[in-house]
Amino acid sequence: MKIFCSGIGGIGLSAYASLQRQAGHDVSGSDRQVSPLLHDLQAQGIVVSLMQDGGAVPADADLFVYSEAIPPENPERVAAGRYGIRTATYFEALGEFSRAYRVVAVAGAHGKSSTTAMTAQVLVDADLDPTVVVGTKVPFLDGRNWRQGKSDLFLVEACEYRRSFLHLHPSIALVTTVDGDHFDAFTSLEDYQQAFVEFLRLLPQDGIALFHGGDADARRIVDASGKSGIDVDVLAPPRLGIPGAHMRENAKLVLGLADVLGIPRTQAASSLARFTGTWRRMEVKGTRPDGVTVVDDYGHHPAEIRATLAAMREAYPGRRIVCVFQPHTHDRTLVLYDDFTRAFKGGADIVIIPNIYDARAFRDRAQADPEKLAKDIAAASGISALYGTSLESTRTLLEREILRSGDVLVCMGAGDVTTLAAAMMPA
Repeated sequence: MKIFCSGIGGIGLSAYASLQRQAGHDVSGSDRQVSPLLHDLQAQGIVVSLMQDGGAVPADADLFVYSEAIPPENPERVAAGRYGIRTATYFEALGEFSRAYRVVAVAGAHGKSSTTAMTAQVLVDADLDPTVVVGTKVPFLDGRNWRQGKSDLFLVEACEYRRSFLHLHPSIALVTTVDGDHFDAFTSLEDYQQAFVEFLRLLPQDGIALFHGGDADARRIVDASGKSGIDVDVLAPPRLGIPGAHMRENAKLVLGLADVLGIPRTQAASSLARFTGTWRRMEVKGTRPDGVTVVDDYGHHPAEIRATLAAMREAYPGRRIVCVFQPHTHDRTLVLYDDFTRAFKGGADIVIIPNIYDARAFRDRAQADPEKLAKDIAAASGISALYGTSLESTRTLLEREILRSGDVLVCMGAGDVTTLAAAMMPA
């Protein structure tokens, strides 16, 4: 089969493309910019175009798979339609690919990637040989976001955005949290949580949902689905190689899954104790010669901000925490605005807002004001909060006026703020 992937450099679609390549299919694709993920795809023999003008789409392709970030008017989607190529979103295609497997799906507003990575480590260590798709790069998977296994187990990070996870066929579901996100795609918190009810109803009659019983919303969703649920909050949180109460809570889900799959709990706990994190999840880039420790983090929701900064306080007691937070999409910023203004209290000593990342500019309904957000954070949280005007200007501000020896610099957000974390480390 000849497959073309539009937006192939995305964290999910790149994994799908790799697995299809491993399965022997002819895979090519396109993206807007060079990245380590693209380099890995090219090293596998996948041809990638950096032009998305439609010219790279093969007229004889059997399947055109596109990222949710690719709008209908994109020239490649238009070309696929003109050629009569069958089209599918990433999750539609992933649902087709994984249908023959026993799917373990990790879903939730926060913690999906870390929980999926932890689960992968436990399953691999237990010789269950799973196929894996995870939304981050994982060190023990050779720095990749996928793994091809030989068993019938398929472990997948299941994203709720635009109800994408409804294209999967889960046998077991792990639910982290359901406190709401992606309000450019959901009309309300109720609409958001109803999507999880619909997702859990996809479980077969003997399917199982693992959840946190102390989370009233999660319990209600499992009950509403009518499926069997296992409350993992009866388990003691295991020891991990990374800080953070939220990570230990995620790990309870993995222990619960281990029980379901017959993995001895001591063996699972031993695997989890060796878990040292993933790309852009409290990832320590290093400590500079001036004593500043630089941390790169993907957090982009108020709950994630609070959890990450609490973990930083746990890991670096007594040190000043400087947080550069880049909001991810205007819609999310506006819908959760008050929560954002309070999220840094007690966690950061200084906050800098460099800009707002326009990940889905074609869908944002209104524009948030980053300068006003910084002022409102200062007012609501009682801490110093500044508007950095851009990533480059923020870097200059940090180097010349803000940072001092012993500080912990956390560069946080789902956008290109990660480039700032890299730039703050000496070459």
